[in-house]
Amino acid sequence: MAVSADDVMHLPRDARSYDDLVARFRWQVPSEFNIGVDVCGRHARDPDRIALHYEDETGVTSRHTFRELQVRANGLSNTLASFGITCGDRVAIVMPQRPETAIAHVAITQMGAIAVPLSHLFGPDALEYRLTDAGVKVAIVDPDSLPKLLAIRANVPSLTHVIGVAGAREAHVLEWDTLLARASDAFEPVVTGANDPAYIIYTSGTTGSPKGALIPHRTLIGNLPGFCCSHDLLPEPGDCFWSPADWAWTGGLFDALLPTWHFGLPLVAYRGRFDPERACDLMQKYRVRNAFLFPTALKMMMKELGDVRGRWQIDLRSMMSGGEAVGETLFGWIRDQFGVRVNEIFGQTEMNYVIGGCSRVFDPKPGAVGRPYPGHRIALLDDAGRELPAGELGEIALHRDNDPVMFLGYWNQPEATAAKYHGDWARTGDLAERDEDGYYWYRGRTDDVIKSAGYRIGPSEIENCLVRHPAVANAAVIAVPDEERGSLVKAVIVLTPGHAPTPETEAALAAHVRARLAPYQCPKLFEFVGSLPMTTSGKVQRRLLRDDA
Repeated sequence: MAVSADDVMHLPRDARSYDDLVARFRWQVPSEFNIGVDVCGRHARDPDRIALHYEDETGVTSRHTFRELQVRANGLSNTLASFGITCGDRVAIVMPQRPETAIAHVAITQMGAIAVPLSHLFGPDALEYRLTDAGVKVAIVDPDSLPKLLAIRANVPSLTHVIGVAGAREAHVLEWDTLLARASDAFEPVVTGANDPAYIIYTSGTTGSPKGALIPHRTLIGNLPGFCCSHDLLPEPGDCFWSPADWAWTGGLFDALLPTWHFGLPLVAYRGRFDPERACDLMQKYRVRNAFLFPTALKMMMKELGDVRGRWQIDLRSMMSGGEAVGETLFGWIRDQFGVRVNEIFGQTEMNYVIGGCSRVFDPKPGAVGRPYPGHRIALLDDAGRELPAGELGEIALHRDNDPVMFLGYWNQPEATAAKYHGDWARTGDLAERDEDGYYWYRGRTDDVIKSAGYRIGPSEIENCLVRHPAVANAAVIAVPDEERGSLVKAVIVLTPGHAPTPETEAALAAHVRARLAPYQCPKLFEFVGSLPMTTSGKVQRRLLRDDA
């Protein structure tokens, strides 16, 4: 089951054109495949191969080999097995970028269990729903996420064990270092099929609660053409990868951590808030050659730093960006300051990394998200599911036949899974136009999902949180365009009698959401109205609110 990089796909690295790249590409998906073995176990045979350069905002640094991380992962796998964790059981990882987070991903997947990555930014309510919905048995936390977990632990009946890292100690919390010191460092990975589940990654929708996308081991293979192309035919000698994207999300996990380690390349991990100067310091210090940065982060760098080339010696070979449009101004600044043409990409949790650029092979068009990556059949569909020609607005869809990138379905939600498809086409909910050259131009959402600073935010969870505040009779959450973040979260509020639309009320509502969900879900704007526009069936018409915003 320990396959090499070339065993899972054939990507012609000498391709002369886009058509040549696509025509010569072949999937080579084995029947047995395991993410943990693929990204770490097979590289651990080389005792000196560097996997991770780690740094935190206090200046603490460390360096880790694949061999070292594999030994620790084996100890964690044995520990989890002693708790009764077996194939298909769910284990949550609630930590930011740090070595223990990466170790946990390897340990859980190599034993055939299902990893449930959850953002360390989540508040108690957001954590409780996801832990309960997934039936998580073990949660691994750090000092920042532990208090939030303890606040709701009694409400998660499936949760039997909590493991604390880096001094996350409390009654009935097991200490990471103590557990691993007692465990054997030898572990025989479980043989998993490529189609077996490896992850549940929660994605926000427009109605109801967040849905858990069930991701199989083969999805890593499905991401590789996009990863290689968006980094100009990675790997090359000397490649070293960095991205501030949270490993709890598809963007950080399948666009950074896992594919980088598939190729056995070193990865830079940083635990701390994004800071433009620190970003340049990291890229210079660790000789980063390949970077993934959201447009929001790049706009901050352009605004605050200006002349990067004159202050830092950064030698990037490739840069990928996604989540929002880069635009011509930012595209030009990146080219002038970093010497690379940024490759934009498009994807979502259920079907990631399917469209994008590869400036090595075909010229990017600033503002376009790119062309379908090799191995993925993309079309634009109308409301009836008919394929549309170039020049017409339609919904981006991916044909699921034999495409390893496709998710298995939504966890315990067969109706939502069925609704995702029109025949064999999986609909993304994203609108685009295709030009005569085959480039896709993003035009917005078909639903109410908010894209802000690289996050996909569902309004329903925020609205449900707001109406729990005594001052709120009803609430609707919408997106408002913003030059830096793409969109801002705006709450339109109907107050209960006795409450006034004051700055103090806004501050109280913002604090209410921030304490229960995640900071990026907190509304940045508030509007107070006497009533909300409703359909005859009682649903809020967010579209009308957006039109008036």
